[in-house]
Amino acid sequence: MFERFTKDARAVVEDAVSHSERVGAETVEEEHLLLALLDREGSRGSFALTSLGAAGVRESLERDLAEARRRGGLSRADADALSGLGIDLSEIVSRIEEAHGEGALESGKRAGNGRRSWRRPFGQGAKDVLTRALRVALSRRDRHIGDEHLLLAITLRGGVAGEVLADHGVTYRSVTRVLYGEGGVAEAG
Repeated sequence: MFERFTKDARAVVEDAVSHSERVGAETVEEEHLLLALLDREGSRGSFALTSLGAAGVRESLERDLAEARRRGGLSRADADALSGLGIDLSEIVSRIEEAHGEGALESGKRAGNGRRSWRRPFGQGAKDVLTRALRVALSRRDRHIGDEHLLLAITLRGGVAGEVLADHGVTYRSVTRVLYGEGGVAEAG
């Protein structure tokens, strides 16, 4: 599949691996793909993010991603569902952090200096983004997968990265409007 990626999309994937290495994550996750997208300049994906104001709120996006990691990777929708069952996620996180230290629920981290000799595997969320990016490109009849397709895939997925983007006005609909005009496009599944 990677032979169909544009230079910008390949750079996003490579930079996502670097992001995961820097933070000592065991796997490359969709949040690493999002951070790598935010790093890009001069690409279709970066154009969309800049046009929608997301490039200027990187610190806020990073803070929101860090808060989700602190909750063990659960989205606010997950927290709301648990709340509906009478489970206070904030209270659980607080108690766990009291007993085990701040960030105890952060998944995918390991002890050490963040370096390993092998390449990091992609987590299921990142794999889903890559697969969905292919579907988005095919639905648009695009021959190659660009970083804009990765961005659209993140907005479609509905995980933490998509939720954080939506909080800042970056949705599938808004990205398609910026990239393809007012008519938009039917969502690719």
